Amino acid sequence: MYESHLEKSLESALINQLTSGISQWTYRPDIKTEDDLWRNFRKKLNQNNLAVLKGIEITDREMDAIKAYMCEQASSSYKAAMWLAGEHGIAQIPLVREDASLGEVMLMAINNREVAGGRSSYEVINQYTSYAGERQRRFDVTLLINGIPLIHVELKSRSHPYMDAFRQITKYCKEAKFRGLFSFVQMFVVSNESETRYIAANINGEMGEKFLTPWVDENNKPVNGCLDFAREALNIPMAHLMVGKYAVIDEANRRQVILRPYQIHAIRRVREATRKGQSGYVWHTTGSGKTLTSYTVTKNLLDIPAVDKAIFLIDRRDLDRQTSDDFMSYAKNDDIDVDRTGSTFELEEKLLQNTKTAIVTTVQKMQNIIRKYSGTALSKKDEAKKEKLKTKRLAFVVDECHRTVSPITKKEIDKFFGSTLKPNFWFGFTGTPIFAENKKAAVGNLARTTEELYGPVLHKYTIKEAIHDGSVLGFQIQTMGKGTETLQELAVNNNICPKEKLMDMSEVEIEQEVVRFCETRLSSLHDNDQHRENVIDYIVNKSSGKLNLGAGPGNSFSGILTCSSIREAQQYYKLFKKFISEGKVSESIRSKIPDFPKIAITYTVGENEEGDLANQGEMKLALEDYKKMFPEAPASLDDLSAYNADLNKRLARKSSRYRNRKEQLDLVIVVDRLLTGFDAPCMSTIFLDRPPMQPQHLIQAFSRTNRIFNKTKRYGQIVTLQFPALYTKKIDEALLLYSNGGTAEVSAPDWSTTKRKLKSAISELKKIAANKKAAEELTDIDQLKDFVRAYQKVDRLFTGAQVYDEYEEGDTKGLGMTIGELRDMAGFYANAIEKIREYEGGNDKPEVDPEPIDLDYDLEAVRLTEVNYTYLINLIQSFVPEDEGKAGAVISAEEEARVEKYIALYKKTNPVIGSILDQVWMELRMSPGNFLGKDLLVVVQNRISEIREDKLSKFSREWAVPIEEVRALADIWNGGVVPELNGRFDEYQGEEKLTKLRYKKMLRQAAENFFPSVIAPLSNY
Repeated sequence: MYESHLEKSLESALINQLTSGISQWTYRPDIKTEDDLWRNFRKKLNQNNLAVLKGIEITDREMDAIKAYMCEQASSSYKAAMWLAGEHGIAQIPLVREDASLGEVMLMAINNREVAGGRSSYEVINQYTSYAGERQRRFDVTLLINGIPLIHVELKSRSHPYMDAFRQITKYCKEAKFRGLFSFVQMFVVSNESETRYIAANINGEMGEKFLTPWVDENNKPVNGCLDFAREALNIPMAHLMVGKYAVIDEANRRQVILRPYQIHAIRRVREATRKGQSGYVWHTTGSGKTLTSYTVTKNLLDIPAVDKAIFLIDRRDLDRQTSDDFMSYAKNDDIDVDRTGSTFELEEKLLQNTKTAIVTTVQKMQNIIRKYSGTALSKKDEAKKEKLKTKRLAFVVDECHRTVSPITKKEIDKFFGSTLKPNFWFGFTGTPIFAENKKAAVGNLARTTEELYGPVLHKYTIKEAIHDGSVLGFQIQTMGKGTETLQELAVNNNICPKEKLMDMSEVEIEQEVVRFCETRLSSLHDNDQHRENVIDYIVNKSSGKLNLGAGPGNSFSGILTCSSIREAQQYYKLFKKFISEGKVSESIRSKIPDFPKIAITYTVGENEEGDLANQGEMKLALEDYKKMFPEAPASLDDLSAYNADLNKRLARKSSRYRNRKEQLDLVIVVDRLLTGFDAPCMSTIFLDRPPMQPQHLIQAFSRTNRIFNKTKRYGQIVTLQFPALYTKKIDEALLLYSNGGTAEVSAPDWSTTKRKLKSAISELKKIAANKKAAEELTDIDQLKDFVRAYQKVDRLFTGAQVYDEYEEGDTKGLGMTIGELRDMAGFYANAIEKIREYEGGNDKPEVDPEPIDLDYDLEAVRLTEVNYTYLINLIQSFVPEDEGKAGAVISAEEEARVEKYIALYKKTNPVIGSILDQVWMELRMSPGNFLGKDLLVVVQNRISEIREDKLSKFSREWAVPIEEVRALADIWNGGVVPELNGRFDEYQGEEKLTKLRYKKMLRQAAENFFPSVIAPLSNY
C-alpha cells in the first residue's frame, strides 16, 4: 500500500506539473477506457474537420470504418510512425461518407506544422485501463495530441529502479496491451522520480535498454528528476516537437528514431543562428549521430523565412558510403530531395526553382555549376540563370565538414552564390574540430581552424559527455608494440642514434627518434613479415574476447586493421590467407566459429599513377576471393564502388540479412578507407599497425569502434601495434583535446583495476556459496537473492575481463574462481531466479527491495564459453572411417578425452542435443564400421527430427490438437509468446474431467511450457 501511495503521489505531481502554467495540458479524468478514447477521438475529428464534413458529423458506421483504418495503420510501430508523419507533416484519414452524395473526404487527424496552435489540442489522462487479453492493465500517465496517445509515461517510486518501469512497459507490449489508438504511441518515458529516461516506442516490445536516453540541458547538464524532465521535455510545444519535428523514420531499419537531447539543442541553436543571420559549427563527438542531427537540421531550415534552399553537401567519395544511404533512408518519408544522379543539370534546375526545398548533393556538382557560369561569353539565357542563382539565399549543411569542404572550395562557393548583403549560411558538423593546437598549415589567408572556416561553435557535445550519457562507449586501449630494449637495439643497429645518447632518453624520446628516422628514409622498422605474422596470430588467436567470438556464429563483433601503405595492406592480406590455409587458427577459436576469420581488403585503386597497374592486379585477386566467399556480391574492378558498398554492409551488419554468419565479414584491412564516416555498431576493435596519426585522425579512427550495440560490447577496443610509449602520449593528448578536459572518464580501467574488482566480487560470492554444493544448500529467499546478485556481478566482471590481453581463457589463477566453477553453478542460479520470480509473483505485498534484482539478466561469461555445434560435429566427423581399411583405427585416450570434454561443455548449454551427440559418439567408438562413409551432420539431424516428431505427436495426442497444427507452429515459432492452439475439446481424453474453459486454459499453459522447454532445445543448436 505504501508503494502504491508513493507512485500515486508522483503521478499526481506529474499531472499537476503538466497542467500548470501557460498553454499547458488539459487534464481529462473522464477518459479511462478504450471506448472513452475512441469517443474523444471522434469528437476531435468532428471539431477539426468542420469544413470538410460540411457540418454533418461522423456517423456510427463511418466511425467503424475509421476505427478499422486506424487499426490497420497501427499494425506496427513503424507503420504508425509512417502514418503520423503524413504528407507534408499532416496525418489524414480517408473517409467515404455514408451519404453517397457527400463523396469521399480526407480528415485531418494531426498536423505537425500546427504546434501549440491551430487545431492542435493537448490532453493528459491517467489510470487508463487496457482490457486486452486475460488480465487488465492500468497505465500511469499518457499524453494525447488531438485525441491520439503519442507519449506514455510509466512511473515507479524511488525505492525501485526506473528499469522496473521499462520492464513493465516491455511486458505490456508483449501482452499486446497497447492496442487500438494506443498502438500509435511514439515515445515511452520511464521514471522512478529521481531517474528518468525516454525511448522511441515499439509496441512489439523490441526495445534495447541501451537506447533509453537521459535528458540534458543545453549545457549538457543532467536533468534526471521526473518533474524536471517534464518541465524541459514534456511541455507544450516541446512534447509535440519531440514526436513531430524531432522524430525521424529510418526506412532502412524500419523504425522510428527520436533524437537525443544534445541533437535537439544543436538544431535549436542552428535555427537561432539563422534568424540572426549567423553561421557556425556543431561539435558533436564522432559516433553520437551527427548525420541524423545534420539531416534534421537541413529539414528544419526550410521553416526559416530567410532560407530559400537548404543544401546538404557531401563529397562524391561518400556516395558509396553510408551518409548518402542514411539520408535516403531518412528522407523517404520527408519532403527532402536526395540528389544521387550524375547530372549537374538536374541540380541546377532544382536550385532555379522557386519552391523551398532541401537538397542533398555533392560539392563537386556545386563546383561544376560555378565553373559553367564563370566564363565571360555567356548567352543572355545563361546570364539570366546566373543572376537568378546568385539571388538565392542558401544554407549549406556540411557533415564531416573538414573532409567535405576545403577552405578554398568554400571561398569559391561564397564568391559565386553569396553577397555582402545576402551571405550564405554555413553550418559545419564535426566530431573533431581543428583548433589552434592542431591547426592546418598556412596557405595565404585561408582558414586554418574550424572557427575561422565556419564561425563560432553553436553547440558542443564531447566524448566525455557522450560516454557519461551512454550515447557512445568509452575506449579500452592496449598495445602489442615493441618494448624499449628492442627499440634501443634497433636504434643502435640502424645508426639512428648513438648508444650513449640513448641511455639518457625516455621511451617516448627513443620512439620519436625512430619515427623521424623512418620518415626520412621512407621506410619502417615494423615493415617486415615476421612482425606482420605476429600481428596476425594476435588478431586471430588472441583477440577472442575483443571480437566476442564466444557468442558464436552470427553474434561476434567485427574489426579493422589499418596500416601505413597499400603495399603493406596487400602483404597483410596475402599473409592472412597463408596463415589460414596452413591451419594456424587455433582449435580454441575454431570451436567457437569454425570459419573465422573471414577477411577482405579495400583501398583506393588509381589508374594513371606509378604502381596503379600492380595495385589493380592485386585488387583483382582479392575480388576473386571475395566472390568465392559471397557469390552474390558485386566484385569487379569495373565497379569498385559497388564492391566497397557491399563490403561496408557486410562489415557493419546493420540489416537483418547480414546477421547471418554466411553473409558476414570479420576483419577488413585498410589504409585510410573506413577510418572516418563509417558507422558500424557491431564493430568492436581497430588494430593500428602504423605510427601515431594527428589528434583528429586518431579520434576519428578510434570512433569506428565505440558505437552502442549490445550488453556484451562495453568499450571500443583500440590495439596499437607499434611505438607503445609514443602512442600512449599521443592518445592522451588527443583525448585531452577532444574530451573537454580529462581522460579518466573516456578510457576503460587498466587490467590491475579490473582484476582487483573481479577478485573482490568472487570473494563476495564465495562467502555466500563457495561452490555448487554450498549453493544448493541455500533455501531462504533472502539468501537466494544475495546469491543471484553476487553471481550476476561476477558474471558481468568475468565478461569484461576477457577482452584484456592479460586474461587468458581458462587461466584464472589468483582470482579465486575459474569460469568452469562459475559455470557449474549456472543451473542453480537459473533455479534461484525462478524461485524468486515465484515468490514475488505470489506475494501480493512484496517488501521494498533495497537492491532490486534484474530477473531478466542474460548470463554473459558462461554463455561466451559455449562450444560451437558445427565445430563439434566436424570434430566427431574426423573420427568417422572413410573406408573399411580405416574402420579399425584406434582412437587415442587423449583424442577421446578431448571430444568428451567438448561434448560435456556443449551439454551445459543444450543438454538435449548434447545427449544425442554423446550417444552418437559412444556408438561410433563401439562400432565405427556402422558409420562407414556417413555424414555425421545428417545422422544427428535425423535423430533430432525423430525425437522432435515423437515429442510433437505425444503433445498432439495428449491435448487433442491436430498434429498438422502442432508441427506448423513448431516450424514458425522462434521464441516469445506462444500463439494459441485450436484444441478439439470434444476429443480430449485426459484423466481429469475438464470444462471447456478449463481445458483451453490448461492447453495454453501446457503449450507455453512445451515449446520453450522441449521444442526450443531441439531447434536451437
